[in-house]
Amino acid sequence: MEFGMFHEFQWSPGQSETAAFEQSFEQVEAAERWGLDAMWLAELHVAPYRSVLAAPLAVGAAIAARTSRIKIGTAVQVLPLCHPLRLAEEAATVDHISRGRLIFGVGRSGFPRTYEAYGIPYAESRERFSEVLAILKLAWTEERFSYQGRYHSFDKITLVPKPYQKPHPPIRIAATSADTYPVIGALGHPIFVAARIGTLSELAPLVRSYRAAYQAAGHPGKGEVYLRVPVYVAETAERARDEPEESLMRLYRQTGAGLEGSAKTAKALTTEERELAERAERAARAERLQNVTYEEALRDKIIVGTPGQVTDRLRELQAELSLDGILAELNGGSLIPHALVMNALRLLCQEVMPQFK
Repeated sequence: MEFGMFHEFQWSPGQSETAAFEQSFEQVEAAERWGLDAMWLAELHVAPYRSVLAAPLAVGAAIAARTSRIKIGTAVQVLPLCHPLRLAEEAATVDHISRGRLIFGVGRSGFPRTYEAYGIPYAESRERFSEVLAILKLAWTEERFSYQGRYHSFDKITLVPKPYQKPHPPIRIAATSADTYPVIGALGHPIFVAARIGTLSELAPLVRSYRAAYQAAGHPGKGEVYLRVPVYVAETAERARDEPEESLMRLYRQTGAGLEGSAKTAKALTTEERELAERAERAARAERLQNVTYEEALRDKIIVGTPGQVTDRLRELQAELSLDGILAELNGGSLIPHALVMNALRLLCQEVMPQFK
C-alpha cells in the first residue's frame, strides 16, 4: 500500500507566511528521510490563516530540488481555473526536474468562492474540467495537436517540454459527488476518495460503483483507490485522541461553513438540475459538519491512535475498500504544533508503514 502525506502548507494564526513555508518544508524533508512514499500538495486560494499553498506545481518543483526519492503529487490541481497549455508546460517541467516523480492529481473543487475570485462561473466547472483534461493529454502525447472546444481552441500546437514520464505522469482524479465515481471509472483513471464531508462507512458502495464502471469499460486491473483521511499517531491512545481535537474540530467547522456558502452561491448561479441536487446535498452535509461532535468524528471520519491502533484501522479499511494507498492528513485544521506533526509523521513512517510493506 502506498503511504502519502496530504499537505496544505498550513498557516496558523499568529504565524508568518515565511514560517509556514519553512515548517512545511522541514516536514517534507523529514518525510523523505523517513521513507514516506509520496507528498501530496493541496491547491488552496484566498484562505488566510489556513494555507499558503496556492501554487502546488511551484512548490512541487522546490520539493523536487530538495529531495531525490519521494513522489510528488498534486491533490488536487483544480483544472477549471487553469489555462491548459500553461498547466501542461509547468507540470511537464516539474516532471523533468523531479526525474519522473510527479503524480498528477486533478479535480474541480466543490467551493465556488475560489471560482468567484478567479472570475470563472462555477456552473462551467464540469465542462471546463473535461476540456482541460483532454487538452493536457493531447499536449503531452501528440507531437502537434489541434482542439476545438467551448472554452479553449488551439490550432497545430507543439508543446515543449513533453513530460519525462511516458506517455505522461500518472493521472488520478478526485471524486466530488456520487455521480462522479462511475464517470471516473469509465475514463479508466485511479481515484481519490475522502471522508471530510461524509463518513468512512459511506465510501464502500461509491467505490463499488467506480470499479463496476471501470471494469465495464474494459480497462485492465480493478481500478486503483486512494483514500485521503485525517490521521494522527501518538505513543499513547490518550495523546492521540486529545492532541488533535481542537484542530480537527476547527477543520470541520471551517469545511461546514465553506460548504454552506458554496451551496447558497451555486443555488443563485445555476439552474441545472444536477448541479442543484449536488448543492442541496452539500448544504445538508454542511449542517451536519457544523454540528458534528468529536466522538462522531472519531468513530467514522478520522483515524487516530497508537501505531498499533492506526495499523489495525488501516487494515480494516484496506480490506473493506481494497485500498491502494492513503493520503494521511496529519494537520487537519492547521492548529497542531509543528513538533507534534513531526512526531506523528515519524511514527507513521517508522512504525505503521512497515506493517504494510
